[in-house]
Amino acid sequence: MLITNARIVNEGREFEGDVLIRNGRIEKIASSITNTNETVVDAKGKLLIPGMIDDQVHFREPGLTHKGDISTETSAALAGGITSVMEMPNTNPTTTTRERLADKYTLATGKARTNFAFYFGAANDNADEIARVVPGEACAIKIFMGASTGNMLVDDPKVLDDIFARAQIPIVTHCEDTPTIKINEEAARQKWGDAVPMSQHPYIRSEEACYKSTELAVGLARRHGTSLHVLHLTTARELEFFTPGPVKGKQITVEACVHHLFYDESSYESLGSLIKCNPAIKTAADRKALVAAVMADRIDVIATDHAPHTAEEKANPSYFKAPSGLPLVQHALPMLFELVRRGELDLHTLVRKTSHAVADRFGVVERGYLREGYWADLTLVDTDAPTTVRKQDLYYKCGWSPLEGQTLPVRIDTTWVNGEIAFQNGQVLPQVLGKRLAFAR
Repeated sequence: MLITNARIVNEGREFEGDVLIRNGRIEKIASSITNTNETVVDAKGKLLIPGMIDDQVHFREPGLTHKGDISTETSAALAGGITSVMEMPNTNPTTTTRERLADKYTLATGKARTNFAFYFGAANDNADEIARVVPGEACAIKIFMGASTGNMLVDDPKVLDDIFARAQIPIVTHCEDTPTIKINEEAARQKWGDAVPMSQHPYIRSEEACYKSTELAVGLARRHGTSLHVLHLTTARELEFFTPGPVKGKQITVEACVHHLFYDESSYESLGSLIKCNPAIKTAADRKALVAAVMADRIDVIATDHAPHTAEEKANPSYFKAPSGLPLVQHALPMLFELVRRGELDLHTLVRKTSHAVADRFGVVERGYLREGYWADLTLVDTDAPTTVRKQDLYYKCGWSPLEGQTLPVRIDTTWVNGEIAFQNGQVLPQVLGKRLAFAR
């Protein structure tokens, strides 16, 4: 396949060019490539970028498939220009044994429409199993250092120390301090009873709860020399734990999620439980600081934390019963292009944080860049065609989005996975399947 007349953005450069794909890989990138009987896709000046690698998704399979499943949610990801995903372990059963991890890879093979990898989940009782997980077996070890599904809250200090000391692959953490959250919940009940407003979420899941847990995780990583990636940072205060600079060579890295860069606490008034997530969307000042930290290379990558629940579940009026999480993979890239339109991000930073830096941080083999010899995971973006988010266009199994009715400044035109067109003209091509991601460490 030959892609012609593309506006290519890659590795800090923007240029007009053609891309030749053969056997699933990029064979040649040049200003002009002569057609030698390949199928030709005329990009017509649209933007060609590496497909986004989303290092944090919850696709709900196995066990929670009324919310979403591997097929539906990877289809939504394709429609959003995402070509590879790393999926979390808090399914049912949880991915806390190597046998379950292997089962999950088997489950995804033949279902996943993007490339895929899975995290191995930590618990208070599986430290020995974690120590046996070798590079390439999972993308990383996931530790919930705040309240989570089932037995996945790791709150035993000795266990945490043991995991950080013995892990052979990177650790990623969800950092919120559960005792602090419990105190805040009780205070909210004392004030409002059962009618706690959704707008209290950033004060229950507070800055202090995040800071205390992040301080613990970073301290453990520094003590043991552990490779640590802190997920979904939400506060300006926590930024003090992280250093600016290129992701390569960093022992401790951090990410922001698109909704924490896009929304702030003023959004609860109109969206309420639809944007309730853990950790919580916080203040306008926090959002502004996070965006600035992305631009300063203090925040290393951008992800989604895609976490669908049914519309009925999210509509529960009780603060304590409405679940946390929202579907995002279909619109994360267009949301980031909105930040580019506003002048808060630039295009090269967007590409670096959603593809290059993710591949570098996790050691993803031969993906995340437009390079000759690399797998052809590509996204073509029409920057002259705004997208209005409509329920009938959603691929999510849950069937809703907090963005419904909102117009975003770009349209995902075409998505390639391993050199094959997997999404085009608003349609997912069901015959195209992703591959298991390989890792260099």
